Amino acid sequence: MNRVAANYLDPYRSQEGSYGIGLDNKINPYLLKKDFPIFQEKVQGRDLIYLDNAATTQKPYPVIAAVEKYNQAFHGNPHRGAHYLSVKATELYDQARQKVQEFIKARSRKEIIFTRNTTESINLVAYSYGMNFIEENDEILLSIAEHHSNILPWQQVARSRRARLKYMYLDKDGRLSMDEVKRKISNKTKLVCLTQMSNVLGTIFPIKEIIDYAHERGALVLIDGAQGLPHLGVDVGELDADFYVFSAHKMLGPTGIGVLYARESLLEMMPPFQSGGDMIEYVTEDTASFAPLPEKFEAGTPNVEGAVGLAAAIDYLNNIGLDKIYQHEIDLTAYALEKMKGIPYLTLYGPLDLEDRGGIISFNVDKVHPHDLASIVDLDGIALRAGHHCAQPLLNFLQVGASCRISFYLYNTKDDVDKLLESLERARSWFVNGS
Repeated sequence: MNRVAANYLDPYRSQEGSYGIGLDNKINPYLLKKDFPIFQEKVQGRDLIYLDNAATTQKPYPVIAAVEKYNQAFHGNPHRGAHYLSVKATELYDQARQKVQEFIKARSRKEIIFTRNTTESINLVAYSYGMNFIEENDEILLSIAEHHSNILPWQQVARSRRARLKYMYLDKDGRLSMDEVKRKISNKTKLVCLTQMSNVLGTIFPIKEIIDYAHERGALVLIDGAQGLPHLGVDVGELDADFYVFSAHKMLGPTGIGVLYARESLLEMMPPFQSGGDMIEYVTEDTASFAPLPEKFEAGTPNVEGAVGLAAAIDYLNNIGLDKIYQHEIDLTAYALEKMKGIPYLTLYGPLDLEDRGGIISFNVDKVHPHDLASIVDLDGIALRAGHHCAQPLLNFLQVGASCRISFYLYNTKDDVDKLLESLERARSWFVNGS
């Protein structure tokens, strides 16, 4: 038996509940950590405290084992051959698409397009829909809290199509009010692009209300679910979004695979984003006809092992329950905010209460640059984020050059918070007092 399988089949699960759920029906993160081999490693000679989940999450044994098993026993090029391995790879790839469809409650597998990541999903919409259907003087509306991946493609579209880019701004608490939304959506608004949850402030935006209002005004809506889906989940049918995008690596899955959900009617009218193998039906010297959905938007050999890993990650999250994961994160956020609000040298950004927010906290330490702070706490085995978080327009709006950010997930603990605050105190003392 290989090492991954041996570890995965360790009998620790029977000690208390299953899949890290304690006898109180809540997540037991200490038990869950045993599912993640990264936490058996040492960082700078210390136990790892991983607080950078908004950037990427760690992988549990079931995900690692699923990818390893695919590569060991089933690897082939899907849709291309009649032999066993090609058929098996096709089967696993199609099963993964079905798993994603069920996870986000899409109506059809045709509406699930595999991409490399959230960024490519947004670019697909920008170049296939935006460059073909947005016209001169149309408006593309964004929030100031968007990740660069949900800004830069629309800058390109607006420039090429002579459309206008507009922004919705946040209030003093880091929230987006419906008054601001209604002020900015006009009869010229063709597309609204909005994150489900801010990767800097942790703010959860009222996307359902915004979608309903945008549709009333004749606009389509793209939701960036990279931060929201792993914690909040989504029902794309109930949400009524036109486009919804996310990445596997922010929900315990592999890097290199993401998803675009789009209404079938929109995908049918959009031209292919890339051309090549697997997305064609018939090719002559001068013309070609394209494959039906979803293959129409998936040129070339796909990332089958990524899809297999994503499917395994979905199973893992479903077995725990996104509701339990979110409650665990909010409990940690409440604990951290209560302690951090009492530290005079800390400046916190975003909502300071728990209403409409997730497990992301951005802050700065007085007289210590965020990059220096991140380097010092790393010596204690603590991973946090420092910089502009790929959201420079938001930080400029907040009049902040850079900040530190912590972000929680299912395997984080209150001990992680306590050790972080102890490390912050030592770091500040070293910079301010030299000791």
